[in-house]
Amino acid sequence: MIEPLRLLTLTVPFSITLLIVAAGCQSTDESASQPPAEAEAIGAASVEAGKGEKTLIEAKRVEAAPLEEGFVRIFNGENFDGWYLKLRNDDQELAKRVFAIKDDMIHVFDDSFPDEYELNTGGNETHGLIYTEKVYSKYILRFDYKWGSRIANNFDEWQYDAGLYYHVIDDKIWPVGIEYQIRYDHTTGRNHTGDFIRPKGTRFVWHATEDGSHYLHPDDGGTRYKKRSWQLYAKPTENFNALNGEWNECEVIVMGNEYAIHKLNGEVVNMATRLKPNSGIFGFQSETAEIFYRNIRIKELEESIPAEEFLK
Repeated sequence: MIEPLRLLTLTVPFSITLLIVAAGCQSTDESASQPPAEAEAIGAASVEAGKGEKTLIEAKRVEAAPLEEGFVRIFNGENFDGWYLKLRNDDQELAKRVFAIKDDMIHVFDDSFPDEYELNTGGNETHGLIYTEKVYSKYILRFDYKWGSRIANNFDEWQYDAGLYYHVIDDKIWPVGIEYQIRYDHTTGRNHTGDFIRPKGTRFVWHATEDGSHYLHPDDGGTRYKKRSWQLYAKPTENFNALNGEWNECEVIVMGNEYAIHKLNGEVVNMATRLKPNSGIFGFQSETAEIFYRNIRIKELEESIPAEEFLK
């Protein structure tokens, strides 16, 4: 005999509670404490948001991405605990709009902004970063990003531009630190994610092709680049997602002042050694286009790992 419909409550990671309508389930206490291996959610999912608020989303299945060994999440998906926001114009209320939180993601220039915001006006007031409060030195940082469609600020000059600054010692806009560039130039079809940006106050050694056009490891014939250029291009690759709505996975491996390795979707695209500064906070940019950041996690290290371990 089939039992009447009843509600089961399953608690899964990320503070998500699923309310599932189930039929024919056994009613023993033992079975109630063991959720099924796979559950189809045909009702609604109640997602816990910041400060105890709740919103409803339609869902068939909610899956949490597992954390790799030794990694911890440093963005909780609900609020900016452990972070602070900064815009060029120091407007904190506007900063909260620019760096919106939704569905465990940081959504830069969300639906509250028009398709074109302050475009090429020269003001660039929403240039900014979300910074960590904590200082880091040796670590592996991983995160995902994808582009949206909205454009802003000086987009005509720097198309689909954002980035990650690390080893930041001055949090002005723009900061003193080393940048893992995130950029796609739709006018040329070139992806710049993984480029180094080297502002004044930072130094490192970089190896490149003979003409200096892009990164090349010394074992592959790369030579030390001696010009004081501020933009140092990553190795060209077709292994990226641009404006197709798909995610990219980025990895930044930093060992204090020893070296930094930039990876994109599992591929090493850039590297520098003898870094200065050798530690600092890090931050994610708002610049010229709508962008989503998610799955920000870090593995801090007490001892250095040889670069060769990551270049295999």
